[in-house]
Amino acid sequence: MRAHWVIAALWATPAAAVTCEDLTFEGHSLTACTVAASEDLRLFHRDDAGGILGGFSAVEDHAGGTLAFAMNAGMYHDDRAPVGLYREDGKETQRLITSDGPGNFGLLPNGVFCFGDGSLRVMESLKFQSADPTCPFATQSGPMLVIDGALHPRFIPGGSSKFTRNGVGTTTDGQTAVFVIANDPVNFHTFGRVFRDVLGLSQALYFDGKVSRLYAPDLGRADIGFQLGPIVGVVE
Repeated sequence: MRAHWVIAALWATPAAAVTCEDLTFEGHSLTACTVAASEDLRLFHRDDAGGILGGFSAVEDHAGGTLAFAMNAGMYHDDRAPVGLYREDGKETQRLITSDGPGNFGLLPNGVFCFGDGSLRVMESLKFQSADPTCPFATQSGPMLVIDGALHPRFIPGGSSKFTRNGVGTTTDGQTAVFVIANDPVNFHTFGRVFRDVLGLSQALYFDGKVSRLYAPDLGRADIGFQLGPIVGVVE
């Protein structure tokens, strides 16, 4: 019950650009950061010279403002190039991938986080392809965690594959996104239910696991590690 109260309180607090809160679900520790569509949310990948930014401090230096929140935002290859669709400030550098394949990305259905046009939307990849939205920022990842209120059909209760996962869900009106990171290992079924059953979100997308990291200065948190690929963040 406390998790429901926390998120309701976040959505009712418009003063901050982003609000992050810790919550507990079935004994697991998680952190949820809520962002409104009116905020300056962007994707970051490369600097002006074409080099990989790779981390939160480099993103803040590049952004030209104070970074209020950031998180890794989609799967990437060993060279840090996005695995699927990547669109930054209207420039598309990787195409949409709709075929199945190995790994979590290919566990269809996967999806796209699309924003920057006044709305924040998680869309299943084939629906995104059909709608062809003009959102200036888009990152593809997979699998989808929640699809029209239902968990991904391949998720297994009590599954043994557990990682410190992260992802994003969006409200039906497209005006709020909630970014969640697990602070201890969880399986897909549990992580998906956080978005569906605790946060009440009907669409949610998995970003990654094991490499998952969060920058939340209001919580005194700046996770470090090896270089990341795409990063999503709010600039104040």
